[in-house]
Amino acid sequence: MEPCVNAQKMRRYVLLFLIIFDLLNPAFGVTHYSIPEEMEVGSVVANIATDLGLDIQSLTKRRMRLDVIANKKYLDVNKETGELFIVERIDREYLCPAKTSSCFLKLDATIENPVRMFNIELEILDINDNAPHFRRDVMHLDISESTPAGERFSLNNAVDSDIGSNSIKTYDLSESDHFTIEIQSGRDGSKLADLVLKKALDREEQAVHNLILTAVDGGVPSRSGTANIIVQVLDTNDNAPQFDEDSYTVHLNENYPVGSLVVRLNATDLDEGSNSEITYTFSLYTSEKTQETFSLNSETGEIRVKEMINYEDFKIYDMEIIATDKGANSLSGKCKLSILITDMNDNHPEISIKSFSGPVKEDIAVNSVIAVVSVSDKDSGENGQVDIHISDDLPFALKESSDNYYELLVSEPLDREKVPEYDITITVTDRGNPPLSDNETITLELLDINDNVPQFPQTFYTIPVMENNAPGALLSSLTAIDPDLHENQYLVYFIIEKEIVNTSMSMLFSINPENGNLYALKTFDYEIEKEFLFHIEARDSGVPPLSSNVTVHIIIMDQNDNTPLIVSPWRAHGSVVEEKIPRSTDKGTLIAKVIAIDSDSVHNSRITYQFLHNTDATLFSLDQYNGEIRTMRMFSYRDSRHQQLVVIAKDNGEPALSATVTIKLSTVETALKTYADMTEVPLGYDIFSDLNLYLVIGLGSVSFLLLITILVTIVLKCQKTKPSKAAPPCRNSVISERNSTIADSTLVSNDAYWYSLFLAETRKGKLVVRQPVPKGARYVVSSLPRSTGLTETSDSAASTLQVNIVLLFKGYCSMRCIFSFNDTAKILNWIFCLMLLCCIFLCICLYKMFMLPKENI
Repeated sequence: MEPCVNAQKMRRYVLLFLIIFDLLNPAFGVTHYSIPEEMEVGSVVANIATDLGLDIQSLTKRRMRLDVIANKKYLDVNKETGELFIVERIDREYLCPAKTSSCFLKLDATIENPVRMFNIELEILDINDNAPHFRRDVMHLDISESTPAGERFSLNNAVDSDIGSNSIKTYDLSESDHFTIEIQSGRDGSKLADLVLKKALDREEQAVHNLILTAVDGGVPSRSGTANIIVQVLDTNDNAPQFDEDSYTVHLNENYPVGSLVVRLNATDLDEGSNSEITYTFSLYTSEKTQETFSLNSETGEIRVKEMINYEDFKIYDMEIIATDKGANSLSGKCKLSILITDMNDNHPEISIKSFSGPVKEDIAVNSVIAVVSVSDKDSGENGQVDIHISDDLPFALKESSDNYYELLVSEPLDREKVPEYDITITVTDRGNPPLSDNETITLELLDINDNVPQFPQTFYTIPVMENNAPGALLSSLTAIDPDLHENQYLVYFIIEKEIVNTSMSMLFSINPENGNLYALKTFDYEIEKEFLFHIEARDSGVPPLSSNVTVHIIIMDQNDNTPLIVSPWRAHGSVVEEKIPRSTDKGTLIAKVIAIDSDSVHNSRITYQFLHNTDATLFSLDQYNGEIRTMRMFSYRDSRHQQLVVIAKDNGEPALSATVTIKLSTVETALKTYADMTEVPLGYDIFSDLNLYLVIGLGSVSFLLLITILVTIVLKCQKTKPSKAAPPCRNSVISERNSTIADSTLVSNDAYWYSLFLAETRKGKLVVRQPVPKGARYVVSSLPRSTGLTETSDSAASTLQVNIVLLFKGYCSMRCIFSFNDTAKILNWIFCLMLLCCIFLCICLYKMFMLPKENI
């Protein structure tokens, strides 16, 4: 489509040109046409018949033809239409190789009948159908990097077959920081380009520059051609060797093997050839010690260990390495190398005792300083950080006083008696891996102070001593222990004085002051003194002295040294007792009761009874434990009227002691009452006499007053603000301190033989009354005479009345001791007085009542 449009345009140009040419040159004989080159085949140039004035109809007959030029027929005439058209493409540059301003194609047109020739001149107009091109597509330039800026370099020009405005108009250069072009015009009008260096080259920065030069013509549209320019930058020794870094830091463990590679330094030189060959050396600023420790390979830059490295000698090695090239004018570069030695845990920590205060007293104050120690470790970092400690079981502690100095303090109270000496091991350990440690042991001796009281093994000693002991006999050894030393443990023993019944303990006992041996100074009698209670003190010789005491309980042990005493049946003189019994006594009747007492201890005082002689063994029996003699059968006419019994009372001691009693029994036919029948004797007088009436009234009054007294006492007790003190012993009480002895109708006894004594005194015709002592430990036994021949009922009534009288009298004494003589106490006192008078009145009445039957008998 585009070639058709171009042909139409060309046709218009040709017609316009012919018209103008005809108007300007009407008289010329040459027909002139102008056409652009490269028109398409078949394109009409002009109607030549018309232009030559020929008849179109006759063209065929007259055989019109055009000449052939250079064996090529470019144009031809259409004989039917008379049009001149293009037969072959016309190339102006081919027809006119010389670059001239105009190019003409001359043709001759011939017709016959008649023969006639026409000169035709066809001007071929140039079109921009050729692009500029360079004779060499690649141009090589060698430029030294030392070439100064502004230097010019000639380039091969580009060529363009077209002419005029279609020829080369300008040159363009690809973008470059170092080059530009400068365009000049030649004498023939051609365009010339020079390469200009606008910035100095650096081969090390860019050794080769690739440029593109473009030639552009002035046609429409324009055409262009390109060529590559390769600029090779030539080297000069303008670069000094350079290390990768200005300074290096290398960490190296101490004790690194000799000959081992430390680091390989690498310096580079951007130059080429000999300008880039480098040698390495130590600078003058590198110390001799460093050069002795490390070696440097001058060719490779390797640094190796030359001798053993010790962190404690040098921690950092600084060196300066110089790299020099081998150029004509050699250049050099340098770097600094720092080798940091890393500490290895190869040094044990050290501990040193700077001061030590020993020995010390055991009462040294807590937090007192007894030693100062210092620790050190030649290693560094964690390898040089140390931890110090002692055993947790020791009463000491470590406290840091300053850097690497520690104080050994007393953390707990010390006691020489528990631990007299301490071996204190101080251990120091570093924090390396593996950790290393060291230790130091100090011995601390404790000095004694008198801080311990003498101690007895027991707080209470019970020492049994057999009665009848020899004076001066060793009783026991009371030894105290004092764990202190020297004079603080020397003990002295003595008895703490205590008087007993005007007798000092030092008169009874003696103790050795040096060893604590206790001796008896007299012979003891169990029946007189049964026990002693006193204190012994042990005192040390310290300053001030300390002491302690112990309670000693001496118990007198009984020996069987007392013969049993027969107290029943009662014997007035000698050891023979005569008794009369009815012959009609029944079987099992109590004939007599033998009672013996022994003042020895319970074990030795156990008495057994046996027949030593029995006239008829089938008639009487003896209970070996209570001494009762009973009939085993009734008397017969064959039995003797007189029976003799010998009873032996034997104690339980070793050897056993005994006493005997002879009982002579005589049988009588009279109806005498035995002990068993006494309870059935009827009263022989009127119970309800006037005297008995008085007795009943008196008993009622006493009971009424007793009830009122009890009620008043209870009320007063409840109203008291504080408890009353224990009543002191009443002075009206009759108490004897002698046991097992009958004196003045009053007996102090224990429960062991109370019943036996009761029966014995009863047999003697006395009434026995048992009264509690205020302390509750003893009993008052009062024996009162009574009349014989009374019935059991009368005896029982008299005994009951007598007991009541004694109890009332005892209560009166107790109440006088309990209450102080205030108003209330006075009232109670009067009440008791009235009761006492009533009791006396009752006694008189009873006496008369009991005596009347006796007088009647």
